[in-house]
Amino acid sequence: MMPHDLPNWSTVKTYFHKLRRDGTWERINDALREKLRQESGREAEPSVLIVDSQSVKTTEKGGFAAMTQARK
Repeated sequence: MMPHDLPNWSTVKTYFHKLRRDGTWERINDALREKLRQESGREAEPSVLIVDSQSVKTTEKGGFAAMTQARK
C-alpha cells in the first residue's frame, strides 16, 4: 500500500531500518516536531506530559497467570 512513486518496498524497508537503527529517524522526527511547535507559537519542547489511564495497560489482575487461574 505504498505510493507508486517510491522505490521497491524492500529498498524502502532497508533504508527505514538502517535510519531507525542509527538514530537518524528519531532525530528527523524530533526536528520536525520542534519546528512545528515553534511555527505554531509554542515552545520547542513540551513542558507537560499527560498519561491517559485508558491508554496505559496495567497489571491489576496479576498478569496472565492470574487470568488463567480464574478461568479454571
